[in-house]
Amino acid sequence: MQTEESQAIIRRFFQAIYYLKDEKIIRGKATFAKKYQINRLNLSKLERNHASDIFQVAWLGYLVKDYGVSSTWLLTGRGTVMPVKQKNCK
Repeated sequence: MQTEESQAIIRRFFQAIYYLKDEKIIRGKATFAKKYQINRLNLSKLERNHASDIFQVAWLGYLVKDYGVSSTWLLTGRGTVMPVKQKNCK
């Protein structure tokens, strides 16, 4: 059973997946699951029940490392899904 805080992180994980889908960066959950060898049915089960103990922390790393999703936002909810890119000021 996941804590309330863990469930909030899982909720943001799925929000990030749908953000990437809406921005046409990925095709959807199935594409993400296939790329990282995640059981698609387990991913769908987790989406329906965030309290399930299926979630793997490494999945957050995939979003951060491979897609540039904000780790701060994923873990705390502060900021935005994608960090604002700073312009190089001279």
